Amino acid sequence: MKKVIGPFLQLVTLRNLSERGAIKDEQLEIISGGGLLVEDGYIQEVAPFDELVKSNQKVSIDEVEGDRVGLPGLIDCHTHICFAGSRARDYAARNNGKTYQEIAKAGGGIWDTVTKTRDAGEQELRQNTSERLSLLLKRGITTVEIKSGYGLSVEDELKMLRAIQIASANSQADVVPTCLSAHIIPREFKKEADYLEFILREILPKVREEKLAKRFDIFIEENAFTPSLSLGFLNAIKKAGFSLTVHGDQFTTGGSQVAISCKASSVDHLEASGDEEVQALSKSQVTPVVLPGASIGLGLPFAPARKLLDADCSLAIASDWNPGSAPQGNLLTQASMLGTYEKLSAAEIFAGITFRAAKALKLTDRGILEAGKVADFTSFDCADYREILYHQGELQPSMTWKKGEMV
Repeated sequence: MKKVIGPFLQLVTLRNLSERGAIKDEQLEIISGGGLLVEDGYIQEVAPFDELVKSNQKVSIDEVEGDRVGLPGLIDCHTHICFAGSRARDYAARNNGKTYQEIAKAGGGIWDTVTKTRDAGEQELRQNTSERLSLLLKRGITTVEIKSGYGLSVEDELKMLRAIQIASANSQADVVPTCLSAHIIPREFKKEADYLEFILREILPKVREEKLAKRFDIFIEENAFTPSLSLGFLNAIKKAGFSLTVHGDQFTTGGSQVAISCKASSVDHLEASGDEEVQALSKSQVTPVVLPGASIGLGLPFAPARKLLDADCSLAIASDWNPGSAPQGNLLTQASMLGTYEKLSAAEIFAGITFRAAKALKLTDRGILEAGKVADFTSFDCADYREILYHQGELQPSMTWKKGEMV
């Protein structure tokens, strides 16, 4: 069915912006009194509302009342929202001076969540994930990436991915599942190489057979996996037909170079990246994804977002919502705070949580309000787009549409 939706006091389309590099707010296309012509879940035209109504007199009208600013549906391209339990004890320990690595060595950290997630049933994980997806949709996030990685065994990784799959089927949000079996080395294994081989031999074939994910991830870090073994693992995954993403340069460097070498779609974190890593990424097609929630949760510096943009990288921003290092999960708040500290324009932030985030997920059909794109969009009760980030996440979307239907 064809319909016109609007008017929006301001419609921020994000059309005609570069996928790479810095963006000034002056480059934003803002349609005053804008509207969208939608048919079968896709945008047919974006123009002033009155013009669309006049030229489409036989279609239905979904009229939007009040002063509202419309944006493309937001995209959170890095989350870990399928988990059980809490890591409040870890948070308190960090605030009392313990480091992330010290907490992990003492039995906390990722392994704590692994234990709780292994103990949880698939139904509990499905329910947890569904509730978090619903919250994200209320926050205007219409596409969500979700990782496994708290199972670390065949049975428990598949349990997580099945829970994600079912939660996705029951949600109006689109979900991109990612297999992160290579999160840390489980205690059942003594050697990193043995566990990576185990993933390739035992987990990957079942993920493919059940069609549970099309992409794999690995955490390259001192307490996880080394760059040299990670590269061989990722190349084997790529040869098997999966796309790749990498947790890299969070505490130490090396991960971003692996991502570049294996032509991963993205490398996520980058808090430890220096000028050498920034320049290398600028010469590659890898999308840097910065995760301000992890910096806030751990009390560490933000990734060098300004330098990455000025070096002509395509910068995406994601929440990293997880029970340990990034428990807050509010993408808009995190992106706003990152913008304040890294001096990012509103245009750069909006790009980072819409079409550039879509690029990190290899999605080309969303993140921009233009003809041919999925009709995912959200609106805020304000009269000026600058109000959205000014309130640092306190101003949340009031209305969201998924494929042209209000959710």
